[in-house]
Amino acid sequence: MKTKILALGTMLPAEMHKLQAHFDVVKLWAEPDPEATLQYHKDNIVAILSTYNGLPVTRRLVESLPNLSMVAQFGAGIDNIDLMALKDRDIILTHTPDILTNDTADIAMALLLSTMRRVVESDMYLRVGKWHSGAFPLSTSLTGKTIGIVGMGRIGQAIAKRAAGFEMDIIYHGPHEKPNVPYQYYADILQMAEAADILMIACKGGDDTKYLINARVMKALGPRGFIINVARGSVIKTEDLLVALSNRTIAGVGLDVFDAEPAVPPALLNMDQVVLLPHIGSATQETRTKMGDLVIQNILAHFSGAECPNP
Repeated sequence: MKTKILALGTMLPAEMHKLQAHFDVVKLWAEPDPEATLQYHKDNIVAILSTYNGLPVTRRLVESLPNLSMVAQFGAGIDNIDLMALKDRDIILTHTPDILTNDTADIAMALLLSTMRRVVESDMYLRVGKWHSGAFPLSTSLTGKTIGIVGMGRIGQAIAKRAAGFEMDIIYHGPHEKPNVPYQYYADILQMAEAADILMIACKGGDDTKYLINARVMKALGPRGFIINVARGSVIKTEDLLVALSNRTIAGVGLDVFDAEPAVPPALLNMDQVVLLPHIGSATQETRTKMGDLVIQNILAHFSGAECPNP
């Protein structure tokens, strides 16, 4: 019998096929009665395939699987997983860092350009025939602006590299100063917001950063400031963002992530100064393929007794 793995979400078809060549995969997200399926298989499940946008790995789920020894995350972030529940059982957790860094940084810059240069608005302006009535209103230049990056990890540093190419001044905020990062560090997010023209959110999700960007930060950023989020929706307090946009406390926002995605606040859909993407930061064929392959490598390593590449 093949080792049984519980899949809470899916990878690309080719990588799912590879996984099924080695393991018996229970696709919980596709089951008409997930609870009954879980009860039937629970004693034989030894690993979980978790995805950043799939069903969460809750304490209740972990405790219902007596022989669970591993959770393999298809994604870099792990805020959809109850880490203490895994720690209490000494269950190994792996993820897929690094691979998605460049694509996510590219989307961050695409959002920045689209929001500040009003690319989506101007596209629609042309499509509906308004160009015949006059030129499109002016937008905002990136050159010479100060970008405050929230989270100077792998993705934050990749964004900084790209922002430098646009001749932007770079500052950053995080839990601590990075010794090998050449940009000015701000321990206080409010002080950085006051100094910045753009807040670029690239930090981890979870309780430590929940609602880090709130009304006070938006007020400090000011009416000419822009916010771009490619991290997690929970980092921004949505209610405060809607008020700030409505009152023109900030100039605009570009979002690839949302607090309750795939649900998006209806008010955002009717605002011109926002650009919205359906969480596509790592959504390229190349990156998702590499992520899936790394998930499989981690699982195979664990069950062969080897050290997992990405604990």
